[in-house]
Amino acid sequence: MDTFISFRSISELRILSALLFLFMFCSSLRLTEAYDSLDPNGNITIKWDIMQWTADGYVVYPINPCSNASSQAVVTIFNYQQYRHIQAPGWTLGWTWAKKEVIWTMMGGQTTEQGDCSRFKGNTPHCCKKDPTVVDLLPGTPYNQQIANCCKGGVINSWVQDPATTVSSFQVSVGQAGTTNKTVRVPKNFTLKAPGPGYTCGVAKIVKPSKFISQDGRRTTQALMTWNVTCTYSQFLAQKTPTCCVSLSSFYNNTIVSCPTCACGCQNNITEPGSCVEGDSPYLASAINGPGKNSFTPLVQCTSHMCPIRVHWHVKLNYKEYWRVKVTITNFNYRMNYTQWNLVIQHPNFDNLTQVFSFNYKPLTPYAAINDTAMLWGIKYYNDLLMAAGPYGNVQSELLFRKDSSTFSFEKGWAFPRRIYFNGDNCVMPPPDAYPWLPNASPVLRSPFTLSLTILWTILAHLLLN
Repeated sequence: MDTFISFRSISELRILSALLFLFMFCSSLRLTEAYDSLDPNGNITIKWDIMQWTADGYVVYPINPCSNASSQAVVTIFNYQQYRHIQAPGWTLGWTWAKKEVIWTMMGGQTTEQGDCSRFKGNTPHCCKKDPTVVDLLPGTPYNQQIANCCKGGVINSWVQDPATTVSSFQVSVGQAGTTNKTVRVPKNFTLKAPGPGYTCGVAKIVKPSKFISQDGRRTTQALMTWNVTCTYSQFLAQKTPTCCVSLSSFYNNTIVSCPTCACGCQNNITEPGSCVEGDSPYLASAINGPGKNSFTPLVQCTSHMCPIRVHWHVKLNYKEYWRVKVTITNFNYRMNYTQWNLVIQHPNFDNLTQVFSFNYKPLTPYAAINDTAMLWGIKYYNDLLMAAGPYGNVQSELLFRKDSSTFSFEKGWAFPRRIYFNGDNCVMPPPDAYPWLPNASPVLRSPFTLSLTILWTILAHLLLN
């Protein structure tokens, strides 16, 4: 009897272990996407510098904002992400006060709501809400309301595209009776929308006070108190479905591999009316700009993949020592012009990239010495704006690669990219066994999902039988 119970317990333990392994594996397929291996240190950091204590609070601005040294901003948003930027309508920053703080004045930004300030007599605070929400001011704001790095409508570029415009700042004067460095409390529950969800912010941490150097370099001042908040991005939090897909073609095969069906959702006008519209529909204009339409909710052209963005990789020509690729980005979203767009492509031949036509290019080296990742973006005033769906809703370029005899091959899909990001979002790739093959080739690859299930069932069977 004891032997039977022991044997049964071991069997149950093995089954439980196998199921636990399966659960962790499936969970990792989703969770690991929150960590971007191509930009492992990418984040948005919010720095809050207190520069002066007052009778009823503190001021987070060092000096007169009209002076020449007004670049020393207080609440500063730094974008340390290499290729993920914040486009219009820009960032929205929120938090919850720890006590009964109010915002007396702001410069370079404003709260979206004032809140209930009826308890104040005389001067009225800028915001009395327990959980204020701040937005950037728009371009063209009067100079006496500006500080350095403000008033760009909340638009912040990525680090690789333009490091000089990866910062946004605003000034805020906070009121709380008797506040000092011993009584001040760090705000809680920081939230960052850029412009929608996707970012998760950690707890504000008090760090070593920031130092500021005057323009003439002869004097250094120091913040009275500084805390940092770090926010990281997850594509799964940003949207329920992917935002882009990849299609493939080549000169040596007539097959055009389209984006996977329903890559970004399926057509279902019964449950989701207006999710897509035909390009020749007489109701197209009203569907785009009709009353109550949110201009930032995607309205895509009806396709089999239903993606707002499609990236097409075409292996175009083969020379003796070089080979050429044409890349085309097509916008199927009728409601969105993509400003400062960018593309990140991973392919082993980028270490021998010879020339890029009509796009800016910079190599990314997330794996130290391995140069297999490239970032591409449009040339300013030429093609840095990807227009909404229509006859002008595409941009394209060609890439010229030098052949490396030790690695180059057109066989088994080697000429196609390993993965592609558009504006920092991972695009859906076709399954490897659908890639265009050389004539007389016999593809025998299995999809990664099928292969993973096979391995899992093999492990499970082994555990049960032993």
